[in-house]
Amino acid sequence: MIKAILIFNNHGKPRLSKFFTHYNEDEQQQIVRETFHLVSKRDDNVCNFLEGGTLIGGADYRLVYRHYATLYFVFCVDSSESELGILDLIQVFVETLDKCFENVCELDLIFHIDKVHHILGELVMGGMVLETNMTEIMTRIEEQNKLEKQEGLQHNYPRLAMAGISAAPARAAAAVKNINLPNISASNIHLPNLPSFK
Repeated sequence: MIKAILIFNNHGKPRLSKFFTHYNEDEQQQIVRETFHLVSKRDDNVCNFLEGGTLIGGADYRLVYRHYATLYFVFCVDSSESELGILDLIQVFVETLDKCFENVCELDLIFHIDKVHHILGELVMGGMVLETNMTEIMTRIEEQNKLEKQEGLQHNYPRLAMAGISAAPARAAAAVKNINLPNISASNIHLPNLPSFK
């Protein structure tokens, strides 16, 4: 099972963190820092997996990673996962990102994080690998893009349809404006007697 998926840059700034085991926010930040220190100090010509850090589970878990240009892609997995299989999964993830963003870079991960999470959701869910066939993954992503585009056109929000999930707040606000609520008079509302703060 996959315990966590982390992407951070050469300076240790996290660009994506997805935990499939509950950790509070402070623990997550410590795990990212510890993982960065473990992975970044390794040479490029050494093996791409190592024992997990003390915070993520120690010897019971493995960190499987790939370093591409300015980004580290790190998967923390237990002993039931094949390290070579996870390396292939990382490759499929990166190639899928590359196809979706046409030469993916760090800025794509920053400005299109919703799409990156969607792509990751097509590969892994709940810590389990769902799909490794890139053609199948790209088909699902293209279907989702078509649905978002159609939905945006049906609601006369063509510009927002291109933004995907970011169009949701505008649609929600429009829906609230169109709700017919009964008139509520002030005499029907009873407020408790509150002490004055004079």
